[in-house]
Amino acid sequence: MGSGKVRKQRTDFPEDPTDVLRQVLDLTPDGTDPHTGETLFTGITPPQARGRVFGGQVMSQSLMGAVATVEGDRAVHSMHAYFIRPGDALLPISFAVEVLRDGRSFSVRRVHARQEGKTLLSMICSFQEPSPGLEHQSPMPTGVPDPESLPATSERLGHLGHPMAQEWSWARPFDIRHVDPAIETTADKRHVATNMVWMKTFSALGDQANLHRAALAYASDYTLLEPILRRHGLAWVRPGMSVASLDHAMWWHRPARVDEWLLYVQSSPSAQGARGLSNGRIYSRSGELVASVAQEGMVRVPTDFQNKVKGAVQGLYLKTSRRPGSGS
Repeated sequence: MGSGKVRKQRTDFPEDPTDVLRQVLDLTPDGTDPHTGETLFTGITPPQARGRVFGGQVMSQSLMGAVATVEGDRAVHSMHAYFIRPGDALLPISFAVEVLRDGRSFSVRRVHARQEGKTLLSMICSFQEPSPGLEHQSPMPTGVPDPESLPATSERLGHLGHPMAQEWSWARPFDIRHVDPAIETTADKRHVATNMVWMKTFSALGDQANLHRAALAYASDYTLLEPILRRHGLAWVRPGMSVASLDHAMWWHRPARVDEWLLYVQSSPSAQGARGLSNGRIYSRSGELVASVAQEGMVRVPTDFQNKVKGAVQGLYLKTSRRPGSGS
């Protein structure tokens, strides 16, 4: 599903998918670069059907590298990242953290994520001491169905034999529940540039505030480009379509736990030049605005006859394919 080459179907899914997130965010210290003075870390990458590293993983690992270099209880409050090239899920990722500033209230870090000497992602992030100040927020949408009333991804896609359907159903660390009908296999005919999902981890993640904020960065890369696809009546399964994150900015406003339900409200103000922009607001279930997100992505949609034929064949496959052992 989506763009990129899909590798063979997996069968080794974890009993608790959130364990994958715990492992991903537990970086291995590698000392200090003797030439640059950067603090070095290595992070693992779990198996992924497409063979490419999920962008949210690289962002969250970069943040955890930066967190390890900040003393005290300063929490990350903003992040600006550029995706430079795709990562190979079969290779480890190294992270180099540069200390840009440690001031009286703020600490700033630059992080480069690399594989085989090539940069995958470049990020600057900022941390702040707890501080009182002015308070206001945009209100949470009303009339949104409770997450418990919505189907889990595994209920919608778990029976399908497609490798990506299986990965989304059984391997993602987060339980993602769409408020509007999901568009993995079926386009939204309303052509609206909006999207809403509830999300949380499957199990508890501990009490470290920056760990939850890094995990929220991981989840913020899910579904954020879907308002663009919805606006143009596109589903993720369209053959030949190429979608990739270009940059990602995030601001954390208030503390939140990712192991409790969060509402991710998304919209797209513009698409042009094979690029689309999406904005997101993340609310706690009690209505607090906990984070804001913006991302620009590349969206290239083929219109040739060959890919239209492939789309028809793929649609038939998705209607008839079943996960081994799921019954008829």
